Amino acid sequence: MTDTFVYVTYIETTPEKLWAALTTPEFTTRYWNGRRITSDWATGSPVRFEHDYDEGGEDWGRVLAADEPRRLSYGRPESAVTFELTAQGDVVRLTVTHTGAGEGASSGWYFILANLKTLLETGSPLPMPEKVLAAYR
Repeated sequence: MTDTFVYVTYIETTPEKLWAALTTPEFTTRYWNGRRITSDWATGSPVRFEHDYDEGGEDWGRVLAADEPRRLSYGRPESAVTFELTAQGDVVRLTVTHTGAGEGASSGWYFILANLKTLLETGSPLPMPEKVLAAYR
C-alpha cells in the first residue's frame, strides 16, 4: 500500500512567483531547511537535493511533468511529488500530493509549506525549530 500525503494551501502571490519559488535553488534554500533543489525542469531531467549543512546531496528522481506555471511533478518510481498551482484572484491555490511519502513525511511537509507561504507573503522565512532541524540531520 502506498502512503499519500495531500495538502492544500492558499498563498497571496502569483503563479509565476510561486513557480519560481519551487524551481529556483537560491529560493528553495530559504524554505527547505537549506536544501537547494536543482534541475533544468525539463521533463525527464534529473532533480537533485543539495544540502547547505554538509557536502552531501541526493538524486531525487526525474522531472515527471513541468507545465509552467501550473503543474510540476518530480520523483522516482516509489515516490513522487506533484505541485498544482491554480490562480484564484489575488491568491494561488497550491495543492501538493506526495505519493509513496511514507510515515512521518507529513510533519516535514507541513513546516516546509508553511515556511514557503510565509516567505512569499512576508519576504522572510519562519524561524527553524530545533526539532525540525534535527529531523533533517
